[in-house]
Amino acid sequence: MTSHHRAARHRRPRKALALGLPMALAAAGVLAYGSVFGLGPAEAGRAVAAEVPAGATDAADGFASVDALGQNGTYGGRNGRTVTVTSLADLEKYATAAEPYVIVVAGTIAVAPVGKEIKVASDKTIIGSGTSGHIVGGGFFLGQGVHNVIIRNLTIRDSYQGVWNDKEHDFDAIQMDGAHHVWIDHNDLRHTADGLIDVRKDSTYVTVSWNRLNHANKAFGIGWTENLVTDITVHHNWIRETEQRNPSTDNAAHAHLYNNYLEDVAGTAITSAYGNYARGRTRMVLENSYFQGVRNPVIKDATAALVQRGNLFSGTSGRNESGGTAFDPKAYYAYTADAAADVPARVKAGAGPRTSVGKTATAAEAAAGTLTVAKDGTGRYRTVQAAVDAVPAGNTSRVVISVKPGTYRETVSIPANKPHVTIQGSGASRKDTVIVYGNAAGMLKPDGSGTYGTPGSATVAVRSDDSHLRNLTVSNDFDEAAHQSLTGHQAVALLTTADRIVLDSLIVTGDQDTLELETAAKDKPGRVYMRNSYVIGNVDFIFGRATAVIDRSIITLKKRWDGTSAGYVTAPSTPAGRKGILVNRSTINGDVTAGSFHLGRNWHPGGDTTADPQVTVRDSELSAAIKRTPWTDMGGFSWKEDRFAEYMNTGPGSGPQSSDRPHLTATQAASQEVADWLGDWTP
Repeated sequence: MTSHHRAARHRRPRKALALGLPMALAAAGVLAYGSVFGLGPAEAGRAVAAEVPAGATDAADGFASVDALGQNGTYGGRNGRTVTVTSLADLEKYATAAEPYVIVVAGTIAVAPVGKEIKVASDKTIIGSGTSGHIVGGGFFLGQGVHNVIIRNLTIRDSYQGVWNDKEHDFDAIQMDGAHHVWIDHNDLRHTADGLIDVRKDSTYVTVSWNRLNHANKAFGIGWTENLVTDITVHHNWIRETEQRNPSTDNAAHAHLYNNYLEDVAGTAITSAYGNYARGRTRMVLENSYFQGVRNPVIKDATAALVQRGNLFSGTSGRNESGGTAFDPKAYYAYTADAAADVPARVKAGAGPRTSVGKTATAAEAAAGTLTVAKDGTGRYRTVQAAVDAVPAGNTSRVVISVKPGTYRETVSIPANKPHVTIQGSGASRKDTVIVYGNAAGMLKPDGSGTYGTPGSATVAVRSDDSHLRNLTVSNDFDEAAHQSLTGHQAVALLTTADRIVLDSLIVTGDQDTLELETAAKDKPGRVYMRNSYVIGNVDFIFGRATAVIDRSIITLKKRWDGTSAGYVTAPSTPAGRKGILVNRSTINGDVTAGSFHLGRNWHPGGDTTADPQVTVRDSELSAAIKRTPWTDMGGFSWKEDRFAEYMNTGPGSGPQSSDRPHLTATQAASQEVADWLGDWTP
């Protein structure tokens, strides 16, 4: 909070712990990195714990992103618990469960009997942990009506039974019969007895992206129905050393294939029979793909419509056909195709399982290019700010700034005229990429133009709409012990002043005023959605006037610089008529004295009587650190005249309804869900 808006009695000086990040987290009492995100308090300990991997909460692109059949896009198990599995029994248990799950496959799981296809129920994300997730000797099956499933970052291999064109063993890597809203992304599928992927029996709203399909007789079959139902997007796949079905598309209503790389390597025992095939009454758009050495690279039935544009062919032979009128994919979803000449290098580098997979790898996310940052000079830029500076003003497509692991001691500001920016760490964990600085509100600026003030102290400032931060640590390590004579110890790690901001899989750590959530002006909207993250601090460390959701995260309380325990989690300054701060399905804990922290206090900046601060903490676990009377006054304003409430919290820091501890009724709670906070925006 801006220092001149706050009375001195509220600003007891103290020192940020001058520790390396892992020590600071331990000192702050953060749950171990194996903690369960998205786990309701009463459910803790009943599932195998797992950190949500980067990319596990992404939603699909292409036809899988289209709202239809009662399903709003494809986001898998994002709304459920996260579990790690290392055995076939556990994988089947969670894959077939009725409730949503993010299932992290860590290590190699051998399927028995060989060829078994593990049944997958709706609302699941099955994702490999880094590159270690292997399914050997079997695959997955999605049956009639199964929907909202993501299979990502896995290697599925080796159900081959020794017969090249096997007619006896229907052993696929992924098979779906009548499923819808499915995203198959960043997998390595190889050496199966039958098809690598079969999308059959009117399965629809499917996207297959960034996969390696290799060393099998049959790569990818689509359709096998008389009905004209299937809508499918196939992009950025590397289809290599497969003979047929590359893919074969039968009676698909809309098949959009773009930026795929089909490669038949010369001099091997495997020779392609054909490449992309439009069968029956299929309507196919095939664009900006690259065909290398493929026989009969593009073929069609007389009854099919196949529109080609922008494809490149090198060393191919035989049939290369097109004809008819198909459809415009942009009538269904937005996308940007890479130039065909760039496809081999881009797909080779990006397809298949990754150490850290994220939606930023897709063409839609990188429409204006991916800018790589590395301290050691192996990226295009050495600092994050240099990459931000390179983003064109007024950009209309997402620009991804991929930051390699390391500690970047700098301040970063994304200006308001550069929307659609994603800054994402490329490491396996949010701990690997750290942006840190140590400014405080009362420090003099180097140019002598005055002090930084609270917002100006931010290590990272996001001032542009529709921007995202992912898989990072953002820290302010201002040393209060060394600056006891300084007035103004507010030291912001992360500031947002814009609308539709996504903060995903972050650590945001500081001391006083860690996370400042504002708007560009008092009358401007500013919505922020934070998920699967850690926020660490001690005084007013989640504050501001934005409409903000802290979802499935861990809020960790720190002691002050002198070792004492006292503080406030939130300090909203919400304008009247707006939503304030919602803490949902999260955990508040820390290595501090019991009964020493308030959940929040009401900030009326500069004595603003029109402000109507709001915080709701619901469905969360509260440690014993929380006071029995969790709300308190600030600046002469009574919190009871503002909007503070709880609902269905658990843990030793929770408490019953009273005049000093308001609880929502069930009816009130029904209008204080995440969707009510975000309105017409779905992150």
